[in-house]
Parts: sequence; structure tokens; C-alpha cells
Amino acid sequence: MNEHQYAVIMAGGRGERFWPLSTSKHPKQVLSLLGDKPMLAMSVDYLHGLIPPERVLIITSADLVDVTCDAVPSLPRQNVVGEPIGRDTAACIALASAIIRKRDSEGVFCVLTADHIIRDLNAFQQVLREGLELAATENVLLTIGIEPTFPSSGFGYIETAAQRSDRSITEFWNTVRFVEKPDVATAETYLAAGTFYWNSGMFMWSCASLQRSLGDHQPHLLEMAQRMEAVADTPAFEAALAEEYRKLEKISIDFALMEKADNIVMARGRFRWDDIGSWEALQNHFSPDPDGNTRVGDMEAVESVGNIVISKGHLTALIGVKDLIVVQAKGATLVCHKSRAQDVKQMVTRLREQGGHDDLL
Repeated sequence: MNEHQYAVIMAGGRGERFWPLSTSKHPKQVLSLLGDKPMLAMSVDYLHGLIPPERVLIITSADLVDVTCDAVPSLPRQNVVGEPIGRDTAACIALASAIIRKRDSEGVFCVLTADHIIRDLNAFQQVLREGLELAATENVLLTIGIEPTFPSSGFGYIETAAQRSDRSITEFWNTVRFVEKPDVATAETYLAAGTFYWNSGMFMWSCASLQRSLGDHQPHLLEMAQRMEAVADTPAFEAALAEEYRKLEKISIDFALMEKADNIVMARGRFRWDDIGSWEALQNHFSPDPDGNTRVGDMEAVESVGNIVISKGHLTALIGVKDLIVVQAKGATLVCHKSRAQDVKQMVTRLREQGGHDDLL
């Protein structure tokens, strides 16, 4: 176990596509959607034996700090950092680098998100272990790419060039470019080419390499990180963070750095990975009944096929329906076609604009 290795878990989202179970006060990362543990706690568990809880940071929203601490009681409270306003992943990661560098000038860290499901933990930790070792010795920005199994239009892609000759179990590849989420036809060409990988949104780098790249491509974020490093772990931190974030614009780490830097290396992830982005994604993690219905909780179905039902403590009965998502929560019920799963967020926006449902959102 390397004492200079850290992990950052980004957990600031509201999970609106998982409404009505996921709400602004209890978003999906603190819910137990896939078992007995919140998704955040599962993310911390993925690091067990590699990075201890005292070197794991969670970056969330300021109003979610308490529920986040409740979801992951193993973490020291000072390791749960609340952003005053959302400024996307580049600011989040720059802030994390400031805190880690204040605590450890030789710090290297991986970046994970709270809504990923990882299987084959030995293979996952092998990639992290060797990737962090590479990040500690070279000025590189590492990203984890997943070999695509179908032409997905829901993920970004990484185009690779030549494989590096590192003496490691993990394959490390030089990269050509990052590509935004394509349409299905373009994704099919990527799959056929064999040189494109899904962009998992997981990264590894040293604080020094990351901040060097910020200086090259996003100097205002470097300046923010340097000012926040000066007040990290002091009573002045929260007020300074509010002032710094007020001046920032939203920008993702992909736009800010990964599409611009020339020292990007991809670590090939040979483990089962899934980004749980909507209700439809859950069906990959439960065994369906003979009619293809996925259920969590109480359901009876007659001549109904391919439905997803989340109904804990409440009986839901289906008759003659196909490919529906039915989610029963306290005070609200969602019914939509599986093909419209990505549109749940639009319903949340509509309800918020109408007013009168704030306690359910």
C-alpha cells in the first residue's frame, strides 16, 4: 500500500433520471439501488485493500455533506468536501488536487464517480495500482478505457494509437483523441475499427502533473487550486471556496484538459464496468423472470413482458403491458416506456417549474 496514493470520488449529482426514488435531498449515490449498501459506500469498497478510507475524498454538494457522511461512515468527516455550487468536473478535480497536495506534496490520485458499478475487483485494482505507479513517475494524464461490447451512443470514446512498452500486466496505450458521444452509426464504425474504447470517466495522475496541465490549458483553474491549497484544512476554507467558485464557469475535465493535452495515456480496463445512468441500466444487474420482467420489491404480472418495476413495500400489479418502467416511491409514482428512460429528467424539470411538489423532488 503506497502512502502517497489517494482516491477522489465525485458525488455531486442529483440523479434526476432516477426520480422518484432519487431526490435533491437524497440523490441516487446515497441510495441502495443494487443491494444493501448505498452506491457511494460501494465505490469506497472498490478501493478496499488498496487505498484506505483516510486517503479517500468525496466531493459533493454542500447541502449533501450530511447525507453523504451518513452513507459512508467509514470516511473521516473532513474528507467529505461540499461544493457551494456545481461547476462541473474540472473544478471538482482541481479542488481535490489542492486538498491532496496540501496534505501530501507527492500525492497521486485516481478519480472515480459514485454511480459506476465495477465487477472483477482484482482486475480493477490491478489497473489502479499500476496506473498510479505510472502516474507517480511520469508526467502523464491517465484515463481508463473500456473495450466496447456494443455500439453505444451513450458514452464518449477514446481513440488509441500505439501500445506502450511498459512492463506491467495492465496495457497502457498512447491516445489520438477523445470523442464526444456519437450517434449509433458512428459508434458502429468505432466498434469495427477496434482502436476505440469507451471513456469511463475514471482518471489517474499526480497532483503535480494535473496542475502542470491546468497551467497550460486552464490557468484560472490552476490559480483557484493554488489559492485553495493555501487554506485547505483551515477554518478559512469554506468562505474561500464560495468566493472562488462564484468566479468559475462550468467546464468538464474532458473539455478542459483531456481534449487538449498531448500527454494522455489510456489504461485498458479488463473488468466489467457499467455506468448506472438511468432506470433502464438497472436491468443488467438483476435476474429477470421468465417473461423478462425485472423487479425490485413486490410485483405480480399477467401477460406482461420486459418491464422494470421498483416497488419496495408496495404491491404493483401489471396486466398486458410491455417494456414499461414503473417506480413506486413515497408520494410519487413514475410510469414510462423504457425507450423514454432518459426523459425522466425532463419530467423533474417540468414538475419543478410548475411548483407545489418540492418535497418530492
